[in-house]
Amino acid sequence: MGIYEELKARGLIAQVTDEDKIRDLINKGGAKFYIGFDPTADSLHVGHFMALCLMKRLQMAGNRPVVLVGGGTGYIGDPSGRTDMRSMMTPETIQHNCECFKKQMERFITFGDDAAIMVNNADWLLKLNYIELLRDVGACFSVNNMLRAECYKQRMAKGLSFLEFNYMIMQAYDFLYLHNHYGCNMQFGGDDQWSNMLAGTELIRRKTGDDSYAMTITLLLNSEGKKMGKTAKGAVWLDPNKTTPFEFYQYWRNVDDADVMKCFKMLTFLPIEQIEEMEHWDDSRINEKKEILAYQLTELVHGKEEADKAKATSKSIFSGGGDSENMPTAEISADLFNEDKITVVNLVVACGFAGSKGEAKRLIQQGGVSVDNEVVSALDKTFTKDELSKGVVVKKGKKHFKKAVLK
Repeated sequence: MGIYEELKARGLIAQVTDEDKIRDLINKGGAKFYIGFDPTADSLHVGHFMALCLMKRLQMAGNRPVVLVGGGTGYIGDPSGRTDMRSMMTPETIQHNCECFKKQMERFITFGDDAAIMVNNADWLLKLNYIELLRDVGACFSVNNMLRAECYKQRMAKGLSFLEFNYMIMQAYDFLYLHNHYGCNMQFGGDDQWSNMLAGTELIRRKTGDDSYAMTITLLLNSEGKKMGKTAKGAVWLDPNKTTPFEFYQYWRNVDDADVMKCFKMLTFLPIEQIEEMEHWDDSRINEKKEILAYQLTELVHGKEEADKAKATSKSIFSGGGDSENMPTAEISADLFNEDKITVVNLVVACGFAGSKGEAKRLIQQGGVSVDNEVVSALDKTFTKDELSKGVVVKKGKKHFKKAVLK
């Protein structure tokens, strides 16, 4: 099985142009491909994880990744999949976020001579002359076609700024620039990027005048990555200071049953034959699958040592052992104590398991709170400063844990 066939078997490919050429190029290690990352935060998150894994797979097969950080397009903001305009970032914030991205990507991608390269589109987009761009590139775009693109249609009802309308042109120009200056011959992205990516392909074809030119191949990555990594509180980050290794492990440990095998295929590096064998496991082994998945992905992102710690902590908690050494902690302020005691209601709120005392009371009355593996049902239950100085494990439901300690 070639790498292209493996990508298909893992469910990673949604749409392609020129499939025969793509298959041949990738399987022979001849792709020099790019994936873009707009620096909208100071950490990558699980939504980017699939793209990172894809780059790693292709690099292992002899292809060369070009990592494009959007220091220039970050000034505009991608309207795809959004109902409102992104807040505009300062140049300093954009640069800081780009630097954070590179540090995290180095865990997945090998950079250097004859390996992956990282480029920043600020290096060419910020130097463009507007009139020259309109004459050279703008003439290649049909406004009618642009307005039919899904990335714009969904925004038309609420309003689309002219600033965002330029994003497709900027992204297409990126592909042209990378093609001309770095020999880039392929681009990958989520299926919400299809219109933008086709624009880049078409721009290169118009500028080269050769419809069959292999350098214009566009490959599309399935958009499941956009759906992954979201919780009620936001994104699951790859930065351990924003999402701890234990929290990261627990996220995958608690993934929906229906998504487990999909995550194995798309994100782990287990052989596809081994994954297909696991698909035939009895339903009673679902927790075993989730433990394997959580460990594999935590090891990939945070290393074996942190994966071992997260696994040991999770097993201990589920088995009632209560080893909380590596568990996320909540520091409880002394101001919340009355006569050296804190109520369970205030404790639940302080741990972030409820947004108000009323919500905490309902959670407790429904039997959804336990402390040190004992369900708490009395609203007047209290805990002392001495108990908190040693730390107590507060659990919400079956999946959410925190070690509460006196600040």
